[in-house]
Amino acid sequence: MTYRVLVLILLPPSESKTGRSRGRTLDLERLSLPGLTAARAALLGPVAETSARPDAASLLGVSPNLTEEISRNTRLTTAPSVPVAELYTGVLYDAVDLASLDPAARRRATRRILVISALFGALRLTDRVPPYRLSMAVNVPGVGTLAGHWRQPLALELPEQVGRGVVIDCRSSTYAAAWVPQGDLARRWVQIRVPGATHMAKHTRGLVTRALCVADADPRSVAGLADLLGQDFRVELHEPASATKPWVLDVHPPQA
Repeated sequence: MTYRVLVLILLPPSESKTGRSRGRTLDLERLSLPGLTAARAALLGPVAETSARPDAASLLGVSPNLTEEISRNTRLTTAPSVPVAELYTGVLYDAVDLASLDPAARRRATRRILVISALFGALRLTDRVPPYRLSMAVNVPGVGTLAGHWRQPLALELPEQVGRGVVIDCRSSTYAAAWVPQGDLARRWVQIRVPGATHMAKHTRGLVTRALCVADADPRSVAGLADLLGQDFRVELHEPASATKPWVLDVHPPQA
């Protein structure tokens, strides 16, 4: 489904994910953004095969102690799938706290949020996928770098999702490499930066995402976004360093 939105919030995934003991398995045809289906399908086999290798931990860039998380990648087509709204956990998603949103804010979250995924490209909160362990920085044998694998499919699919809206980028640099807004869209692209507080960056981006879902108004410009978030945070807007770079909105962590 394509939502006509004036705000598109790009989130990174989290390493920690919630699984289920029962439920229907992955159905690629039922996921949103069908333009990504072929690229998704092309990864399932190579990722499963890589994860079954003795050197899987090294290839995936994770600790050898994470055997259960690695083994999840070998059950991608048989494990119960989980709604994305429940799948990802951790500091950023705890701050968003989707479960506590009222129905109107939850609908806005469903329309506005896209999670950029190394395995599935991009996902909406209503999509159902199995838990997995995979970073966008991984070079999968037979596929190559995952950021490179996703670059063209995302470039074809994501501009349609935002239309004339504002792209609010909360991704880490690893995931930002998979899609860079181009042309006119680049002028409506805003990176959320949390200055001087690395340990609070994920939490603050989660709070920003929540504030944008709670707000019933759509910021119709970059300046409008800064004004809206300025009601809850101390913010500073910086112009792009070049025509291919985003605006940068510094959002200072709330005082404890």
